[in-house]
Amino acid sequence: MALPDSVTTCLSQPVHYVICKLGFEKKDTYDIDNILSGNGEVCWPAVTEHVCYLESDQSVDYIKSIRSLGPVCESVNSYFKSLTKEQFVIQYASWFHWTNCTEVFLEVFDVLQSTQATGVALGLMKLTSCLERALGDVYLLKGNDCPFLLRDLLASEQLADVFGQAVMNVLRVFIGSPHGLNLRNVLWHGFASPQEIPAKYCAMLLFLTAGLGQLLQTYLLQTKSVLVHRPYVIFISLEELDAFPGNEILSIAEELVKLSSFVLKIMLPFWIAALTAFKQSRYADSVILLLPQLEAGLRLLFTTTNKCPNRLLTAESSALYTTFDEMLAKHLDNEEVNQLPVVLKEPAMESDFLWDFLNHQEGPRIRDRLSHGEINLETFPREIANQIVGFAITILCRFSDEAMFSLKEHMVIKPLMSCASCYQSRFHPISQLKKQVLECMKSIHLWPELATVPEEKEQKIKGLEGNAEANALILMISEIISQLQHYMPQNCCSSDDPINSVLTERLLVELCDTHICTLYCPRPVLEVVVVLRKISAQCHQVSQQVIAGAGLRHTQWLNKTLRSRQRHNYRRMLNSIKFLSPVLRLILLLITVELVSVHSVCKKNPFDYQQYLKFLKSVLQYTENLVTYTSPDKNKWDETMELTKKTLIKIKKISDRKLMLMHLAT
Repeated sequence: MALPDSVTTCLSQPVHYVICKLGFEKKDTYDIDNILSGNGEVCWPAVTEHVCYLESDQSVDYIKSIRSLGPVCESVNSYFKSLTKEQFVIQYASWFHWTNCTEVFLEVFDVLQSTQATGVALGLMKLTSCLERALGDVYLLKGNDCPFLLRDLLASEQLADVFGQAVMNVLRVFIGSPHGLNLRNVLWHGFASPQEIPAKYCAMLLFLTAGLGQLLQTYLLQTKSVLVHRPYVIFISLEELDAFPGNEILSIAEELVKLSSFVLKIMLPFWIAALTAFKQSRYADSVILLLPQLEAGLRLLFTTTNKCPNRLLTAESSALYTTFDEMLAKHLDNEEVNQLPVVLKEPAMESDFLWDFLNHQEGPRIRDRLSHGEINLETFPREIANQIVGFAITILCRFSDEAMFSLKEHMVIKPLMSCASCYQSRFHPISQLKKQVLECMKSIHLWPELATVPEEKEQKIKGLEGNAEANALILMISEIISQLQHYMPQNCCSSDDPINSVLTERLLVELCDTHICTLYCPRPVLEVVVVLRKISAQCHQVSQQVIAGAGLRHTQWLNKTLRSRQRHNYRRMLNSIKFLSPVLRLILLLITVELVSVHSVCKKNPFDYQQYLKFLKSVLQYTENLVTYTSPDKNKWDETMELTKKTLIKIKKISDRKLMLMHLAT
């Protein structure tokens, strides 16, 4: 691994020139009055005239534009430094209201008054995040689906219609285009060190945001439109994210940062600032600063282990950055095996955690949501920040010198590393399926507690318990359970009551605790999991409908408001759910068992896998029909039982032929 001390920049030579030098080549002094009216409004024509265009196709000439705008940015920065906070608030605060996060922009003004480079970089990351979200809200005044990427948003016709194409071209010089300064990306992806981001560009973006607010106000008045802000993402079930212990680790974290080989020395101020922010309860700031540095450190490992040191630097506009997505992939873009997981001592832990918090669609997707402005920075959860800091500390420890043995053995660090070593994905589709199954089983276990009519008023219904056909079906369930014994703990089945002794919540919990590797899960496995999740979701909906329907009918029974036909249907329902309960529990057991063996099946015989997937889809069709038949407006209990019998026969037939997944895996 390359020594972090030897890395002096993560900006490629052309990108370093564009950001750090190009805008300083013109030494002209620009008069702020040229772009500022007497009442403090931005004179946009005077700004847009500095954007240059190529003669060939009239597209933006980013090099000439940056060079021309350099003195303008310098003038704006000096102008802001001449203002007091009170003057700035009076003059500009109202022009930031359209962003729905005025305080963030006022904080950026405070940062510009200091000489702290880390603060400027943090301010720019927050500014671009909030600006992107606000521009997306404006886009929705005229369009439907807001583009996910900032470059596509800035190039949209919808924003050009509101602000004017010339104004949007000014913005693209600073953010959104890989041909321009591209300030958002080089910061959020961890390429720029604090000293490499000129404060004047931050000042200019602050100035331009106020100018956009002025233009928008005019547009809204002319069109009589109202700007609606999309709601922020709200994190629920934060306890699911709890992987690491509390913040006692901060007591030695700064020492780790200074000694770990994972930290690029040019980025050390970011790490220190992140830990300081956490101590000050500025949790969003802490995570915003940490995530790019985790990416930078992992990029150093990635480029070293895969022998592509040139990719440590920012790629040119014609190539891709080396980002989290590629570093976490199984293969490189040339189809060679990614060596990063081999080097990591706990590859599954690092990758699972990062996938959970950054990539999985049902996870918090912290980096995406922070960088695109989807999270309220003022109420960012401490719980999430704690997990990111905890993960960062484990990485620092893992890549530290042996001389730090005493730190690694510290009473605070050891439990942290222990948590890291046993981390399992919480948001992978397989993990989510386990959660679904257990929630569904909890719901079905409520059925015996449902209020019923007195037994003497119940009637035996054709096709249900109490006759030979029903007994045969109960026997069929028992036989299927018997075939699953190989995958269950010993002595979990009672000969006296094989159904109720096996189809329990306790057994499913035990089976779901079985570790299943989710890293680099094959596509066929994911296809199976998608179907299994749909089956589980339908089973849960059936259970909820049964509980709600039984409660309603019992109340109506007591109040004597049921007509004769409804009373008969209610009795039919009560008898049906006694039989339906073990069937649904059996399906949940099948789902859980298949999770253990699904990898083997998909690798062993693709044809058998396809046959089994077809079978699963037929089970899904059954559960979808169950949802329809058991809905309050249908109550088709005879059809429910007939369909259930056919499905059980099909399951038994597939089982006998050994085409079921659990048999293919043996």
